[in-house]
Amino acid sequence: WKIRMRIFIEAIDIAVWDAIENGPYIPMTKDDDEKREKNWSEWSDDEKKRAQYDYRAKNIITSALSIDEFFRILQCKSAKEMWDTLQVTHEGTSDVKRSRKHTLIREYELFRMNNGEFISDF
Repeated sequence: WKIRMRIFIEAIDIAVWDAIENGPYIPMTKDDDEKREKNWSEWSDDEKKRAQYDYRAKNIITSALSIDEFFRILQCKSAKEMWDTLQVTHEGTSDVKRSRKHTLIREYELFRMNNGEFISDF
């Protein structure tokens, strides 16, 4: 599912995929050696365009989801957060994946035919 979504989103606009991978663009300004987020009224047209990619990504993601999936990501603030939530939901954390992989390998290694079973029976 991830690869199909990535291909679909990149075909629309590679910058939309960038917003999913790296998070939303937040225009910043520097005041007396202190960085702060710009107010929306201070944004340039280019900054507004770059920030719009996150909104487009959220629209694409939510449009592709069932209502149950939508409720899982309803509270997410960015497309990246939505994507990360969906990944964990469908694939689990890296620890869960590693554990599942080891369990499957172990089951495979222990797989044996019982006495009286033949391959032709299956």
